[in-house]
Amino acid sequence: MALSDSMLLDALSCVPSPDSRGDIVSLGRVRRFHINGTDVCVELEDDANANMAEAMIQSVSEAIRQAAEDLGQEPPTVSVDIVKTSESERREVLPGVRHVIAVGAGKGGVGKSTVSTLLALGLTRRGASCGLLDGDIYGPSMSTMLGLDDIETTARGNTLLPFDVHGLRSMTIGKLVDPDKPMIWRGPMAHKAFSQLLLQTDWGELDYLIVDLPPGTGDVPLSLAQALPLSGSVIVCTPQRVALDDARRAVGMFGELGIPILGIVENMSWFIADDGREYDLFGRGGAVGMAEDMGLPFLGPLPLHVDMRKHADAGTPLQNFDICDDVTDAIDYLASTLVKQVAVQSSRASDAPGISMS
Repeated sequence: MALSDSMLLDALSCVPSPDSRGDIVSLGRVRRFHINGTDVCVELEDDANANMAEAMIQSVSEAIRQAAEDLGQEPPTVSVDIVKTSESERREVLPGVRHVIAVGAGKGGVGKSTVSTLLALGLTRRGASCGLLDGDIYGPSMSTMLGLDDIETTARGNTLLPFDVHGLRSMTIGKLVDPDKPMIWRGPMAHKAFSQLLLQTDWGELDYLIVDLPPGTGDVPLSLAQALPLSGSVIVCTPQRVALDDARRAVGMFGELGIPILGIVENMSWFIADDGREYDLFGRGGAVGMAEDMGLPFLGPLPLHVDMRKHADAGTPLQNFDICDDVTDAIDYLASTLVKQVAVQSSRASDAPGISMS
């Protein structure tokens, strides 16, 4: 069996970053990788000093050679380059944010905000610094889900300071408007409101910024695509056909906007009752089939548990990791598959030919 991209990323996931916050894949340090027979090339982005960089190169090389040996292959020729963050191609807007990931859905009620929150928390559990933007300007829910009701909004001049809760930096329009006032936005107003939330928040240095989008295919995803380049998008749906049909439209929308799909998440895949029994309330596995039909990665399923609803209402999302092993394992699996797909997409984008226009 030959060394595959997935096996290579699994091997790199065992290599810690020089700052010991997490592994180099989870922290988004893998800029590109390539396997050509017995030649393996890896390019990393990090600000490690010379000694730490040399140690990281050695660790990466050893991990790749060990993975090949475990497959019964001859030791490959490994080339590892490290690019300083200051020397890498960084966006002009939000230059301190390494990866921006949009989480969308074709319809409401599929748990998109829940998945966004759990993905962000799953990434922090892997050592990444993560931000969470509640981009649903029509029905913001992060004030409740993150327990922000009693926290004052602060600013430095015209710049909003994010809320630092649960290990995340977060921002939501729900803290900037009257909570009882209906959110009625026309197109230009929606674009302006979302852009201000995104660009006028002091996110600082982040490995990932998760953006929870409104449901559907309206103005906000277009505003996000126009504002800055995204690492990719995640589509959330439940297993039943009515949700899958709308999810396909969301896939098409991101395709039209030139935003790569990092994968599909099947939320409410099964229900865990108080007695521990599992029930397929919505027909488990529908999103897996959709992902296969459309040639898209499947990031994983997420169960439905009554305690998840309780923690969302109470603003205690970290307690979701204490419900049971099934819930914890599902969240951690989503985070692990997401970081690998980010690395894959980053590598593809780096290898893409440039276009010069005069």
